[in-house]
Amino acid sequence: MANGVWHTGYRIKIELTHADLGHPDRPGLLDEITMPIEKRDRELLQCLQHHDTGICRAEERDRSPWMTIRRRTIDGTTTLVAAHLPVRTKPTAVESDKHKALKARIVRAAQRHGLTAEIEARSTDGKVRSDVLVTGGAERIGWEAQYSPITASTVRRRSAASVDRGIMPLWVTNDDRAALIDRAPWVRVDDWTWREIASERAMLVRGGIRHLQDWACIPAAQRPCPLNGGSCGGLHVQWDLPALCLPPKPHTRVDDLVTASAEGQYVPMKIPGQLNPRVSTRLWAPAADRDRWRDIIGEDEALPEPEVPAEASLTFTEETLDSTCRYGEDTRVFDDRRPRRDHADASGLHSFTEVPRRIFRVPHQPQRLTSSPEQRIAAAQRHGCAVWHIGPCAGCGTPIQRYGPGSAHACASCRRRVR
Repeated sequence: MANGVWHTGYRIKIELTHADLGHPDRPGLLDEITMPIEKRDRELLQCLQHHDTGICRAEERDRSPWMTIRRRTIDGTTTLVAAHLPVRTKPTAVESDKHKALKARIVRAAQRHGLTAEIEARSTDGKVRSDVLVTGGAERIGWEAQYSPITASTVRRRSAASVDRGIMPLWVTNDDRAALIDRAPWVRVDDWTWREIASERAMLVRGGIRHLQDWACIPAAQRPCPLNGGSCGGLHVQWDLPALCLPPKPHTRVDDLVTASAEGQYVPMKIPGQLNPRVSTRLWAPAADRDRWRDIIGEDEALPEPEVPAEASLTFTEETLDSTCRYGEDTRVFDDRRPRRDHADASGLHSFTEVPRRIFRVPHQPQRLTSSPEQRIAAAQRHGCAVWHIGPCAGCGTPIQRYGPGSAHACASCRRRVR
């Protein structure tokens, strides 16, 4: 592709391979041209060949002559590159039909359960508009049916504006490569036609909802140790897709999520990684799993807020300005096929060398059985077990069936006390 662009405002040629962009008298030029599209004039930057000749190769492939500037890193070297923006800015007819059908479905599901649902609802100050605003007993959920492309910066900006006005955004996509994934609360559905979306057929959430899984890493565990493949003796906690849980859980239906999210039965979460807090996963989870997660992680072990990764320093090769549009020639530019963002791997793995005491439901007590042999025999007869299965209740020390099949950690009285 060309290594420069035409600035329609200043009417100058910008050389992307030079540190001063070919204009040492304009020190703020780099910040101007790398500004997000939604914050500047879409037609600010133009393909050089299109400016010179009135036509370029990109126009033959449904791209516009207008450009955006991004950073590209290849083999550890980061440079500035220009890429053509798409011709269209509005959804196609097919996307529009799907968009309208999903909005109608959300409204039907909400009204069926007695909730208030408003299409194209605006906030009181008029600055935020939700595709469908569902109001329940716990939350106001702003559903966004996103079948057309959207940038990550737009998703973040619109989501932050919604949250500031007391609306929890919930983005819906049918694309596992959509930029909105993990940039805001989201779910992914199947790529249905508008007729299927409008039907009464069960529409399942395929991505974006996860369930908490925690297990003691011992040889008898159903899962292998995620750290060494064997058993480490510690405790592991992670978030899994429904089908990968043990035992498997059913997929959530979109119609059920409409109600569950507004009533607080499903809640949005942002889970930082234990080893790298910069990498986080956004998901919807049952409220009970959220509470269990907080109990295990504990407030005293709160993870730090993810830091914004520093941008790699730019390299300027000082090449001669080339005005030729080479759209489609370079297969390593960022316009290539996007990476898959929705994956089936477990998220938010946290490992502990031992089970945190704070999650024990029965307070830990010295476990010593002081009863006589006769008392142990009587306890065994009462519980219908072998004498050697008798041990102390972890709460009060009373002889109970502590070991073997059907055993319990504490007596019935202590278990009722901590419910």
